[in-house]
Amino acid sequence: MTADTDRTASPEGVWDLTVATPVGRIRAVVEFRRRDGSLTGVASGAGEDVPLRDVAVEGPRVTWEQSVTKPLRLNLAFAVDVHGDSLEGTSRAGRLPASKVTGTRRATPARTAE
Repeated sequence: MTADTDRTASPEGVWDLTVATPVGRIRAVVEFRRRDGSLTGVASGAGEDVPLRDVAVEGPRVTWEQSVTKPLRLNLAFAVDVHGDSLEGTSRAGRLPASKVTGTRRATPARTAE
């Protein structure tokens, strides 16, 4: 596998996400990185940085959970499909209807762990 193929098949990197919620569009930045053989991540938006939990990859499908406190206190579950440098899928907060998620991978590489 070439480096380009690895990049296309992996969610690793920095992503600009848009979540289309019933109260409007919410923008966030998510960074996925590999640490000690596991995929980890952090989401940033609305003035807070939150760790991603239970990050899993199966083929193009990436799932994770995160908690936010702004604009509301919510536990979110994401399921997206990665296709090269774009992704799309859904985010769900409990029993609320799913919100559409779209994203674009930034051209700059993710920060390396120190």
